[in-house]
Amino acid sequence: MTIELQEKLQDFQTYIDAEEKIEPGDWMPDDYRAHNVRQISQHAHSEVIGMQPEGNWITRAPSLRAKKILLAKIQDEGGHGLYLYSAAETLGISRDELIEQLHEGKAKYSSVFNYPTLNWADIGAIGWLVDGAAVTNQLSLRRTSYGPYARAMFRICNEESFHQRQGYEIMMKMANGTPEQREMAQDALNRWWWPALMMFGPHDNQSQRTHKGMMWKIKRASNDELRQRFIDKTVPQAEFLGLTIPDPDLRWNPDTNQYDTGEINWDEFHQVISGNGPCNRERMDHHKKVHEEGAWVREAAAAFAAKKQAQQN
Repeated sequence: MTIELQEKLQDFQTYIDAEEKIEPGDWMPDDYRAHNVRQISQHAHSEVIGMQPEGNWITRAPSLRAKKILLAKIQDEGGHGLYLYSAAETLGISRDELIEQLHEGKAKYSSVFNYPTLNWADIGAIGWLVDGAAVTNQLSLRRTSYGPYARAMFRICNEESFHQRQGYEIMMKMANGTPEQREMAQDALNRWWWPALMMFGPHDNQSQRTHKGMMWKIKRASNDELRQRFIDKTVPQAEFLGLTIPDPDLRWNPDTNQYDTGEINWDEFHQVISGNGPCNRERMDHHKKVHEEGAWVREAAAAFAAKKQAQQN
């Protein structure tokens, strides 16, 4: 490493430590750029793939009001993907490249979206638990060091908070409904609790990227810290609903003022991340199919933009 590069890296870290934002035209280490591309694109892919398990229930929502809310939520998630792909593009990578990486299996998305939605209670559990976990993580990302990513997170967090409340409302209605509905609510909690905890990623000592992400303030809190925040916030909500968290080892620890929990099944996590989850192939096949079918729309939009630009010149 040359002295000039060492000085640049030191100046870059000093700038980061001063809580300044890195902007697209600023100098940045290649690893910093790559880390942001990976994290932002994974976030974008998760938003878009995450539309699928909920979209499956648009035509089967139990009321017109529920359908309208679900449609609005899915539309929000598509918008989140748009914001995030746009933020990633400021780092010098095209959206086409990002989608190609996803289709080729070179890019990941959140493992939680590879689980099926079996009934309407699952839509409630996704909103309450999955979006609740997402909000817990994303609130900290409003202070991430890359400017375009941080700014996108403000609107995304506001909308995800709405999604979490929407899910909790569904669970409350189910938990206070008929015995069959209450059973469905508990079953959904049983199936989605552990995948929601897996969303935060491996334990800190198992994550190779955590150190650099924290050093560069791309990631503002560790996986375990975020997971604990989510657990401590969500357990009292489950108790209010009269539902039981599916963890026999769950205990309140007065010494740490936090909940102690059982161990996550990390073998399951790695299996799902590796493409062997219940719905991995279904999710990706659907995304590829819709992407191919929508090619004519992208081509028409590009042709229109080119024609308009030519007229202006």
